[in-house]
Amino acid sequence: MIAIIDFGSQYTQLIARRIREAHVYCEVFPYWVKSEELEYTDGIILSGSPTSISKGKSNLPMVNKDIFDLGKPVLGLCYGMQQIAHLMGGGIHRGGSAEYGKTECQLDTDSAIFNDISKNLAVWMSHGDSVEKIPPGFEVIAQSKNCPVAAFQNAQKKIYGLQFHPEVSHTDMGSNIISNFLFSICRVEPSWRMSAFLDSQTAKIKEQVGDDHVIVGVSGGVDSVVTAVLLHKAIGSQLHSIFIDHGLLRQNEREEVANTLTNLGLKPVVVDAGDRFLSALDGITDPEEKRITIGRLFIEEFDSAVNDFPDSKWLAQGTLYPDVIESSGGVSGLADKIKSHHNVGGLPEKMNLKLIEPLKTLFKDEVRHLGRELGIPKNICDRQPFPGPGLAIRIIGEVTIERLDILRRVDWIVRDEIKPGQSDQYFAVLLPIASVGVKGDERAYHSVVAIRAATTNDFMTAEWTKLPHTLLDRIASRITGEVPEVGRVVYDITNKPPATIEWE
Repeated sequence: MIAIIDFGSQYTQLIARRIREAHVYCEVFPYWVKSEELEYTDGIILSGSPTSISKGKSNLPMVNKDIFDLGKPVLGLCYGMQQIAHLMGGGIHRGGSAEYGKTECQLDTDSAIFNDISKNLAVWMSHGDSVEKIPPGFEVIAQSKNCPVAAFQNAQKKIYGLQFHPEVSHTDMGSNIISNFLFSICRVEPSWRMSAFLDSQTAKIKEQVGDDHVIVGVSGGVDSVVTAVLLHKAIGSQLHSIFIDHGLLRQNEREEVANTLTNLGLKPVVVDAGDRFLSALDGITDPEEKRITIGRLFIEEFDSAVNDFPDSKWLAQGTLYPDVIESSGGVSGLADKIKSHHNVGGLPEKMNLKLIEPLKTLFKDEVRHLGRELGIPKNICDRQPFPGPGLAIRIIGEVTIERLDILRRVDWIVRDEIKPGQSDQYFAVLLPIASVGVKGDERAYHSVVAIRAATTNDFMTAEWTKLPHTLLDRIASRITGEVPEVGRVVYDITNKPPATIEWE
């Protein structure tokens, strides 16, 4: 068991993911965690943070200093390293040594943390502060051109600090460095498997719910389906599956979802709420307001479903860990909020149902793995993500019946042309502009759509997919030929970051 102490870094979830990839169990704790809560751990990792020690604020997020007296191996990353230095008698400097992006580091390969790592290594830096003075008993084990203390260690106490981020894919051999900490320094065993999570979560759900009944919202996406099947495994007939058709689904999706859920034995109740959602979205163009409005209506629909299932006390949602990080500032509450997710935003102050979120510590790829453990068919487990707010956030600007109809037909063409394996996620976006063109020798002034295709391992970072030009040409020709309301097609070539995968 490895404890990750969160100081608000957007990379905290990636640290957890790298550890789990190594088949080691980990949990994320807020920075105010008490040392006695960490006594059963095998190692501690201190995350980065958007805050700055050098600014000298009295309310800086600081870990309890006595965690260093537990005798547990500690690894500080970026702000975590600076905090080790600050708390153990070193000094922090701001200015002159800031580094952002890929940087060449020279490593001391005699250190256990750098065992079998190349001496010259390209790493990912993202810091303004740096360690100016190392604490007593520490030694420098890596340097870069602008950062004389790129890493340090107190090998006797097994305390290590890295100014760079080994958890991101941009750092060469970053996973190897993390593995060195786990297996050479913490001496843990690679024994954690998704089957263990399934067993423990099933038992936890049974204990948490007891004899109560649970309502789960299912959309047909992998997150909600895995949530429903997991709950059904744990509590059986105490679960009631409800499929809210908010009128924002893709072409033929309502029928496909209902059939899928029925085949999985979930017996969904289908609620036709399209008119209500469209009415509530009338005139709304702000993406955050769209998400909150849709989230609020979802909860209200489930609240009203209590009348049909009076024994229900719980509402289950397929919230994932990245949703929590992006929506609420992470475990510590310090990370910058990126956007509200329908699963974690828009909840009314007085909700008649208690919330249960059995997947909220998992990443997307882990959810797919869990689905396979549960026996869910491959075509569902490998389905590309589709946002809970549906096409509403792929229509930039106001959502209307006419614009939904246009996007549905465009989206159908995109999904028909791009095949599984060519990209991890792909879809169309309807823009709030028109473009001049020529159709049938006449001047035309029609809508513009953007095609988005992303390649990713974890959906936390992504690169735009380099689709063949012949394929893009065929997609554009089909869209402008088969959807007469569209006169121009563009292709999004922006990575995540700086963009998100969705446009809204």
